[in-house]
Amino acid sequence: DLSFLNTSSVTSMSSMFYHCYGLKNLNLSNFDTSNVYNMDHMFYHCYQLKDLDLSFFDTSKVQSMISMFGECNGLKSLNLSQFDTSNVQYMNSMFIRCYGLSELNLSNFNTSQVISMSEMFYGCSGLISLEISNFDTSKVESMNSMFYSCSKIYKLDLSFLNTSSVTSMSSMFY
Repeated sequence: DLSFLNTSSVTSMSSMFYHCYGLKNLNLSNFDTSNVYNMDHMFYHCYQLKDLDLSFFDTSKVQSMISMFGECNGLKSLNLSQFDTSNVQYMNSMFIRCYGLSELNLSNFNTSQVISMSEMFYGCSGLISLEISNFDTSKVESMNSMFYSCSKIYKLDLSFLNTSSVTSMSSMFY
């Protein structure tokens, strides 16, 4: 029961649920994330997590989301449309090896400050489509392996992609 946990002064939730292999359900509705700047690896290796409602998370101060949902294979869908990502600089490996993910809502992602998107969707082999036309990639320097092993995606509109700052795209579509 995490309902008694006071997180109002927490600035880093990095690796908070890291390696929680057996965790199937998680209710974080009482979490105050208004001061959090780091969410790296927060749910990494939560293999069996089936549902995750983060619609109430205040992510307005978050600067790094590296591997935040990495290897959350039990998640079939993830709605992050309420996330304020206007200050996030690092999204590398954010959804790495989320094999089970078939629906991913990033419709309101503001990526104007993002520097790295390396391996962002690496191994998301369950995704059939991915709507990222709202992404501002003008500051992104690295897109290494961004869509690596996304073997089921049949349509990906990248006409909006600004790659003027990108210095590395190795294995981007491998």
